[in-house]
Amino acid sequence: MKVFTKIVDLQDALSCHRKQHSAIGFVPTMGALHAGHASLVERSVKDNDVTVVSIFLNPTQFNDKSDLEHYPQTLEADCKLLEKVGADYVFAPSVNEIYPTPDTRVFDFPPVTTVMEGAKRPGHFNGVCQVVSRLFDIVQPDKAYFGEKDWQQIAVVKRLVEFMGSNIEIVECPIVREESGLAMSSRNERLTPNERKLAANIYKTLKESLDKAKTLTLEETRKWVINEINAHEGLEVEYFSIVDGLTLTDLDDWNASPYVVGCITVYCGETPIRLIDHIKYKG
Repeated sequence: MKVFTKIVDLQDALSCHRKQHSAIGFVPTMGALHAGHASLVERSVKDNDVTVVSIFLNPTQFNDKSDLEHYPQTLEADCKLLEKVGADYVFAPSVNEIYPTPDTRVFDFPPVTTVMEGAKRPGHFNGVCQVVSRLFDIVQPDKAYFGEKDWQQIAVVKRLVEFMGSNIEIVECPIVREESGLAMSSRNERLTPNERKLAANIYKTLKESLDKAKTLTLEETRKWVINEINAHEGLEVEYFSIVDGLTLTDLDDWNASPYVVGCITVYCGETPIRLIDHIKYKG
């Protein structure tokens, strides 16, 4: 496995593979890698001749500077994990390498960029689109791999690929969960052991809501989930939206769409740490 910090060095290496018509897979990350990331890389290694993983903490997608400052950075450990799961190249550029000049591009794909995370974190998805489009231009992969935990982000990236007129295939990979059911996330490292146990109630409640949905209306189910999670001291729901799985627009009836997904964001603990998850009700 080779680690590059410069665009030109990575592109030189990849050009050799392109001449051989090798399939190139790409996994973009912000580092602080865990088993969820490893599963994406393993999938890419299985699907492609060459796998590139980027490790870049993108400042433009953080609307909270404190969140950016506290985001864990573990490059040495990340590289060890990536070598173990078979990555060929790691691209770990500086901010100046990705943004030699300020990126002033604006990406707006309503409703997928404006609801839920888009509404709660202004500018977040614009930053995601800035960095993903930049990385796609640099790597030019055949396939790019994203985890379903960031479910709304996948919808945004798919719209971005359409906008770019690109042929990159976006491959969605299942959430990897801790034994407790908590969705694996780099942010979990900031939870204390007790907070980690507490956070497991998020997915536990979402799973229980599948049965509740059989007898409750959509709105009653939504309220039940919020109240059930908020009943745990140290957990506070920021939003729980039950939406059409394609358009991400809010629904008011179970029969309003054949594809229904519940998306939740919860603050956990004293810091507090912001955690996201989702559950599929239909489709």
